[in-house]
Amino acid sequence: MKNILITSVGKRVVLVQIFQRTIHELGLEAKVYTADMKPERAPACVVSDGSFKVPRCTDEEYVDRLLELCKALNVGVVIPTIDTELIILASNKNRFFEAGIALVLSDLEFVKICRNKRLTAGCLEKLDIAVPKMIDKNHPVFPMFAKPYDGSLSTNIHVIRNKDDLTKKILEDPKLLFMEYIDKEEYKEFTVDMYFGRDCRVKGIVPRERIEVRAGEINKGITRKNYLVGFLKKRMEYLDGVRGCICVQLFYRESDNDVKGIEINPRFGGGFPLSYYAKANYAEYIIREYLMDEELCYSDAWLDNTLMLRYDNDVIVYDAET
Repeated sequence: MKNILITSVGKRVVLVQIFQRTIHELGLEAKVYTADMKPERAPACVVSDGSFKVPRCTDEEYVDRLLELCKALNVGVVIPTIDTELIILASNKNRFFEAGIALVLSDLEFVKICRNKRLTAGCLEKLDIAVPKMIDKNHPVFPMFAKPYDGSLSTNIHVIRNKDDLTKKILEDPKLLFMEYIDKEEYKEFTVDMYFGRDCRVKGIVPRERIEVRAGEINKGITRKNYLVGFLKKRMEYLDGVRGCICVQLFYRESDNDVKGIEINPRFGGGFPLSYYAKANYAEYIIREYLMDEELCYSDAWLDNTLMLRYDNDVIVYDAET
């Protein structure tokens, strides 16, 4: 049985533990290894079955180092976790494939679309998913919203309610996109965890209502088996080149089932543990497909109204060397 390597793992302790627990429940002997720039300071590296230091993902030696690790550790599955490494790894999928290693990530073209919010908007519209209207910053309509086209973690975002909020710094930022403001009194914010199989067909769809968000990641949320499941299944049942986990962010107005697509992240979302606790175990999907060579069917056998309330916890290392 081959092993699993999760990259740039940082604080994703629960994700590592989900894979470990799933492997144990399936009666397998596989290990869950982790890689990080500073594994000695990454909590998820402490709880994994072995951690390894790698260069920054933008370093020209990053991919070579990952491949060396995979071969040395008998790794059969690599799972990336952060936005900045996605294009780099997607560009090198063939190198992993030729080495008998499954890089669980969508193809490069789709990853590039997801990493550029201008392209994402076009992609969503082609799927018949409406997006917020774009606004010319030189002819503003208030209130409006601005965010970087390649941003993540909810950084450098702005709610602009009047002309005083539209500062020179915001106007001159070349990365910012300007769009209509979606009123959160009318719309609920959702992240939808979706899993696409090796055949590029969707196998799972779990909408998570974002009740409270901290640093761009869900802090309190609840699963909702609602209109969004059928809405997305109809439009995204098959997507060429899309594999593994993706999370779709959108706004949903229950009164008339209006949906506004915001962005797509082609990786595990930070709030994925909620879907897991609701019995949508995408870690098991990956293991069954890529380590056990099984075919998957679509399933909606997950639990509605599962509430997650997050809190901070500690990982302690004695006699640590840092």
